Amino acid sequence: MRNFTGQVLFLDRNDINTDEIIPAKYLTENTKEALKPHILEDIHLEGFDAERDIAGKNIIVTRSNFGCGSSREHAVWVFEVNDINVVIAESFARIFRQNMFNCGMLAIELPSEDIDAIFSLGNNTVVRVDLEQNQIVAENGQGKKRVVQFKLNSFDQELVLAGGWLAYADQKY
Repeated sequence: MRNFTGQVLFLDRNDINTDEIIPAKYLTENTKEALKPHILEDIHLEGFDAERDIAGKNIIVTRSNFGCGSSREHAVWVFEVNDINVVIAESFARIFRQNMFNCGMLAIELPSEDIDAIFSLGNNTVVRVDLEQNQIVAENGQGKKRVVQFKLNSFDQELVLAGGWLAYADQKY
């Protein structure tokens, strides 16, 4: 099973699309690893520098409609090869969300109040996701902590615990 604990990369914007996650010009790459340096290369966020801000981050916290745009799996693969295994948002594009689970990664939807509470912790926030308790614990290292519950349907949870759709199918069939 993947690690669902790590430093948070805050992307404070709605409607981050798959072209911003991984530009279309890289869709001809032959390996997932070739996508790695191009993560969030075309995203436009004030003060954001992909080279500086992504290193060491394993979890993204963002706003609504994350992963909108085309249905490409590359958008999930670029997170996978960069060791980002959890995206927490108010909402996701349906296909992006399912691609996350199919790859054994977590796409967690939370109400805006809970997203705001995690954002309020600021930089250097660490999140731990407990799949057994359906709980997120976010701490900023300065004594501030937020604990929030989330819902995940049993099939998506099984996909994640198995390591993705292919591993799940190998176990079940």
